[in-house]
Amino acid sequence: MIEMDADAFDAIVSDELDRLPEDMVAGLDNVVFVVEDRPEDGSLDLLGLYDGLSLTERDRYGMGELPDRIIVYREPHLDVCADEDELRGEVHTTLVHEIAHFYGIDDDRLHELGWA
Repeated sequence: MIEMDADAFDAIVSDELDRLPEDMVAGLDNVVFVVEDRPEDGSLDLLGLYDGLSLTERDRYGMGELPDRIIVYREPHLDVCADEDELRGEVHTTLVHEIAHFYGIDDDRLHELGWA
């Protein structure tokens, strides 16, 4: 486990977002990225969450819709990582994983691809 304040963690999430391939993030429409300390249940088991309707499930999606959210949980990441390099890698993996859910890729396929 490592110690890191919220601002430093936010900076890592921002840096890792900037490092993602352009073709991965170019299609993200009406999506916001949020950092929270922990999931609502207080557990340390969940590193991230896609909260929205994936592209493959959208029937009608128009103006005025609330944005989908990709949430990255700070404390669970800090709990499972031993140093900043490991943390950066885990944040990167979490971002890719949750963005994949936006595109409609499920956990089984993510496991096959090595992103879960």
